Amino acid sequence: MVQIKFAFLTFDKTYFIQFTNKSNCTSDIQIKYEDKHISIANETKFLGLFVNSNLSWKTHIECIKSKQSSAFYAMRSVKPYVTISTLKMIYFSYFHSVMTYGLLFWGNSPDSIKIFRLQKKIIRIMIGCRNGDSCRKLFYNFKILPLPSQCIFPLLLFMIRNKNQFLVNSEIYHIDTRQHTNFHRPSANVTGYQKGVYCVLFGC
Repeated sequence: MVQIKFAFLTFDKTYFIQFTNKSNCTSDIQIKYEDKHISIANETKFLGLFVNSNLSWKTHIECIKSKQSSAFYAMRSVKPYVTISTLKMIYFSYFHSVMTYGLLFWGNSPDSIKIFRLQKKIIRIMIGCRNGDSCRKLFYNFKILPLPSQCIFPLLLFMIRNKNQFLVNSEIYHIDTRQHTNFHRPSANVTGYQKGVYCVLFGC
């Protein structure tokens, strides 16, 4: 059992999360503040992102889904009376702003497909298509990036602007291959790390 003591904390607003993966068991950790135990939480909202103990992002994605109901309502309500350009403004203000917040972190989650489906649904509402119609041309015509591309684009910009923070293959091994000038992809054994932002940078 591990006991930790902190000072200058507001006890009523303080709790902790023990991050684990499926293969690890939780440890018996106790954190105290002025001889009072701080409660453990399985999930919390941190800077607008819902984080849980195994970093699955399911809670955050479900929260996004619930917020998007207002976007669908607004789109359906005004569609008969406004132009396409106004519908795009509604899309970016009601839907896009919520969808893209923190996308770099949760965009690689398997549950992100649920948000992608909602994005295609609202695009179909904008143009008046049926549910089964393809959205490929609609994204192109509206100049809107699909969710997977929306996730990749800022990652690429980050790599371009911070090239000096990444190693290239020639710095790891001295073999003159076709990929020796490419960025070196880090090795990872933990699935959670493989789905993280740093590894995703090399898989996009």
